[in-house]
Amino acid sequence: MDQTSFPTKGNLILAKNTLQLSKQGYELMDKKRNVLIREIMELNAKAKDLQESIDLVFAHAYAALQRANIEMGISNVERFSYGVPQENTIRIKSRSIMGVEIPLASYDNSTSGTPNFGFGNTSASLDEAYSKFNEVKDLIISLASIENSAYRLAVSIKKTQKRANALKNITIPKYESLVKNIQETLEERDRDEFTRLKVIKKKK
Repeated sequence: MDQTSFPTKGNLILAKNTLQLSKQGYELMDKKRNVLIREIMELNAKAKDLQESIDLVFAHAYAALQRANIEMGISNVERFSYGVPQENTIRIKSRSIMGVEIPLASYDNSTSGTPNFGFGNTSASLDEAYSKFNEVKDLIISLASIENSAYRLAVSIKKTQKRANALKNITIPKYESLVKNIQETLEERDRDEFTRLKVIKKKK
């Protein structure tokens, strides 16, 4: 049998303290969950806007690329594409929201707007395609950061909800019942002791 469930004043104080801490823990978990839900809703709205922008810019980029292929020939466009460097400046930092680490992606875009090929043998369509695909890259990096953040928040919300439910449905009712039982037992003992003392007093 659990020693802390014995009806003593010490166990009553311990049970009351645990009950109070459990209620405070539940309130904190509930607040954390609400903050994270609000944050993930904002991120979802941003992700939706970014996705729409990506779809639009992608459409313009592919249309420009298609025109460049027609004007210059696919093989020439492919040859110019070899001059586009791979992106290797992306860096991931993080910030904390209620203890959840959120990734923040950034990269050096100081030279991304300048083509790595000369303008002599290119067309305006190729230049437009280059510019639009760079714009797509900016948007995709932002979207990746937001979607990763939303995923981490969703995982944390699930964990927080699980802990809050455990406190609300298991821990708090358990200690409320324990406090009630110990109090009733101690009160009954006090009444029995009072009655016994009255009987003894009468006999004397």
